Amino acid sequence: MGETGIDKARVRRSFSRAADSYDEVAVLQREAGSRMLERLDLVKLRPGRVLDLGCGTGTQTAALLRRYPKAQVVALDLALPMVRHARRKGRWLRRPLCLCGDMERLPLAGGSVDLIVSNFAFQWSTDPLLLYRECLRVLRPGGLLMFTTFGPDTLKELRHAWSEVDDFEHVSPFIDMHDLGDLLIRAGFAAPVMDVDRMVLTYAGVDDLMRDLKRLGAHNATVGRPRALTGKARMTAMRRAYEKFRRNGVLPATHEVVYGHAWAPERAAVKVDTLTP
Repeated sequence: MGETGIDKARVRRSFSRAADSYDEVAVLQREAGSRMLERLDLVKLRPGRVLDLGCGTGTQTAALLRRYPKAQVVALDLALPMVRHARRKGRWLRRPLCLCGDMERLPLAGGSVDLIVSNFAFQWSTDPLLLYRECLRVLRPGGLLMFTTFGPDTLKELRHAWSEVDDFEHVSPFIDMHDLGDLLIRAGFAAPVMDVDRMVLTYAGVDDLMRDLKRLGAHNATVGRPRALTGKARMTAMRRAYEKFRRNGVLPATHEVVYGHAWAPERAAVKVDTLTP
């Protein structure tokens, strides 16, 4: 599996614009992030350096500062306004080291991180295999990668509603859990574990869902997305198609939450698969 067709420049712009409104609507992101960190209770790891990869506004960063009071916590995001929010987390003399950078080209030395945690950032990767290899590069032998991402059933109702209107891809594509596990192995990770949960948010109307997605910065970021503004007639048709999912007076928005973790092999030299599909 190679490139995903994600437009990285659009991702950066979208999340830069959403930085000030993100926390107001990131209910699912906070819940999934909390559930992910609970899994660290089962891991015997005392990290000296922790990387919050795709830190957003720093909610996860703050939790990692509390969990690992003796560790250096590094927060990295592609969008500079998000990094500015994350920089305020923690306490005086106990702030994260904040970096604005690309998760597929990490500005960190090889073998310099004990734990990488990422909450809903990996779905914006342009090349997941390259991303995993980069994570493995910066992890010390025996280090841990733990992440959440979205699976292909995410926003299935919205995807179906748009499919009845036109042939464009209005929702970004998401990779199946099993394919992600295979990519971790190809990248050189050991003992990957993947599982999935489904969370359903409800809305009074589809416009409320669309508004929340905008405030989150979660726009369609595919290269082949429609470039022109969506006309009134097509928007009306999409709303009508979405109404078929209404139950008990509300519209559901399904999110397939994928949890994954894997270990950097203990040996110093790691043989990895080629980047070609």
